[in-house]
Amino acid sequence: MTNVIVAGAAGRMGRRICEMVRQHPELTLTGAFERAGSPFIGKDAGEVAGFGPTGVQIADSLEAVIEQGEVIIDFTFHQSTMEFIKVAATYGRAMVIGTTGLTADNLETLRETAAGHFPCVQSPNMAVGVNVLFKLVEKTAAVLGDAYDVEIVEAHHRMKKDAPSGTALRLGEMAAAGLGRNLAEVGVYERHGMIGERTDKEIGIQTVRAGDIVGEHTVYFAGAGERIEITHRAHSRDNFARGAALAAAWVADKHKGLYTMFDVLGLGSF
Repeated sequence: MTNVIVAGAAGRMGRRICEMVRQHPELTLTGAFERAGSPFIGKDAGEVAGFGPTGVQIADSLEAVIEQGEVIIDFTFHQSTMEFIKVAATYGRAMVIGTTGLTADNLETLRETAAGHFPCVQSPNMAVGVNVLFKLVEKTAAVLGDAYDVEIVEAHHRMKKDAPSGTALRLGEMAAAGLGRNLAEVGVYERHGMIGERTDKEIGIQTVRAGDIVGEHTVYFAGAGERIEITHRAHSRDNFARGAALAAAWVADKHKGLYTMFDVLGLGSF
């Protein structure tokens, strides 16, 4: 069995991760923590998550529970994540990171730190279906080529802080890879006013924030006289939490370094 620590255990994602860790046959929830000052500190993580007592009390920091687990699952906030990485490196604990909003510099720091100190699975979306979608988009873009315009529309709940979503950005990167382009050079994230005709190379990514939408992503490949739409809709957060639990069980015995859900799911040669 692999002992797991859950960051942000009282949050919406944290609660579902605790539940999916409990359900996984190879994992045990042994640690949980929240930000200092949270009203949930000292409460039982299982009771907060809604599945009953576990004997695991929510602590006020990662350092307070770091000795209790082998893998840390973190879906919190990018600034917090960068601090947790330092603690994981000090103690040599594996990580599963689903936090979005990480900058290119953040990811480079993570890559360098993981290479020297711990194994880590990082992905902007850990749902199995979404990772299949990533690969489908790359392959579709490569087959259709420059004759089809690529547009991505993502929708999430009104509380989401970053835009576009990390998943939408990864979809843009996968489409760009299939087309031999660089998303940093061709990505278009806002259109307003007299913008002129669409260029042949651009990849548009548009954002919707409304209500309690868990997560929806549609990639359009639009050509002359036809279009292909590939859509993933998340009906609950359990898809992401279940993928995180799967990644935690997988990464526990891996060598130091940074991995993705493609590695966990064996999609590298898909």
